[in-house]
Amino acid sequence: MQIRQVINLHKGLTAPVVLGLMAVFHNGSMGPWIYLALHGIYGILWLFKDRLYPDRQWEREVGLPMAVAVFLMLGLYWLAPFLLISSGAMPPAPLIAAAVALNILGVFLHYGSDAQKHFTLRYHQGLISEGFFARCRNTNYLGEILIYLSFALLAMHWLPYAVLAGFIVGVFLPNMRRKDQSLSRYPEFAAYKKRSGLLLPRLGS
Repeated sequence: MQIRQVINLHKGLTAPVVLGLMAVFHNGSMGPWIYLALHGIYGILWLFKDRLYPDRQWEREVGLPMAVAVFLMLGLYWLAPFLLISSGAMPPAPLIAAAVALNILGVFLHYGSDAQKHFTLRYHQGLISEGFFARCRNTNYLGEILIYLSFALLAMHWLPYAVLAGFIVGVFLPNMRRKDQSLSRYPEFAAYKKRSGLLLPRLGS
């Protein structure tokens, strides 16, 4: 089994899980519907992305125990809808607006930069230092963080922030460091590194 299949299963189940939580807790208020729209479509878009421009790093084969462990780890992301829906709390309008804005920006950065990386490397191997990656070396991770930050905002609880922080420290940052080590083989990487940020865009010259 490939890791991508485990991730795809989690993404595809997100909308049914949120709908199930809404049914179990009899909560069909505005907050859960907004959450369903944002997180549900994010999962659907991920499945489209995997079909149109898959990421090779997720094609690694793993055994059943590892697949189960990865799925359970990803399941931590479902804490946000559980906390929101089970609490019955209604996110205030400004918070909903902020969450929607963050989500749209995150989806744009995440899927746009992944598409640029995939199709650039298909036709030209080498360092990608323009477009989405001109000032930020990991625009896709920045987008993903903004997406999950929007879900944490809607949950109005500290636990989703802790889960996101755990993924940043335990998964995202190590992957970014490994990427930098891999890209360092290109002679032009040193100059590129000086004008770009690891996660946040570096402004100025």
